Amino acid sequence: MHEVIGVRFKKAGKIYYFSPGPFQLTGAEAVIVETSRGVEYGKIVVPPKFVNEEDIVLPLKPVMRVATSKDEETVRENKRAAEDAFATCHEKIVEHQLDMKLVDVEYTFDRNKVLFYFTADGRIDFRELVKDLAAIFRTRIELRQIGVRDEAKMLGGIGPCGRMLCCSTFLGDFEPVSIKMAKDQNLSLNPAKISGLCGRLMCCLKYENDTYEEAKKEMPDIGKPIVTPDGKGKVVGLNLLDRIVQVQLAEEQQTLEYAFEELMRKETVASEATE
Repeated sequence: MHEVIGVRFKKAGKIYYFSPGPFQLTGAEAVIVETSRGVEYGKIVVPPKFVNEEDIVLPLKPVMRVATSKDEETVRENKRAAEDAFATCHEKIVEHQLDMKLVDVEYTFDRNKVLFYFTADGRIDFRELVKDLAAIFRTRIELRQIGVRDEAKMLGGIGPCGRMLCCSTFLGDFEPVSIKMAKDQNLSLNPAKISGLCGRLMCCLKYENDTYEEAKKEMPDIGKPIVTPDGKGKVVGLNLLDRIVQVQLAEEQQTLEYAFEELMRKETVASEATE
């Protein structure tokens, strides 16, 4: 077992585990830690706890120190500097006539690197742009191409539901979403109705998918012959959440709705009578 804390560096960003080291942390502090990008400022979102060795990647890096008010001021200064860097980089993109859209700029805590996030339809030759930026900022420059989902996460916005985007408020990772999830939930397959601001399938299609899949395993398939209290028929529709089965009766040529449990009792009685 290893004692860990979970640290997040951005709102709704991924959670990374670190060792609390000699510090007695309550889980409400901000800390300074060393990452692959360099020294960074982050906030604890998972208080100290013990986890199994197979649940983490060893070795864990220890917390360097608890953040001070001076560190917080450094973070604010970095954000102001990033705003100026955004304007400068945008001017250089226009100057070089590059077909790319600048999304965000970020300084690492120790100012050893400036990261420029952008979107583009294809590969961009930005070597001259990097040279100009390095000459201006006199530090390491990294241009990172991101996808449309990452762009929406960084910029935020209001989704079709009227709420702030899930990805920009609480989703740490993007999970795969497929059109099959929309079909299983009997949703409209109109792209405009099941797509988010990023133009991709909405992340919330994943939220209830497991419930629909479990219900679908229990309930009969479309087209299956079935015995109802009103006679034999075949399944023509399903309401998975309400567990209601639509059945087209063979003799009366009409469609009726039945509770799934009611049909199962009827099926059991019919099966026992046959035996």
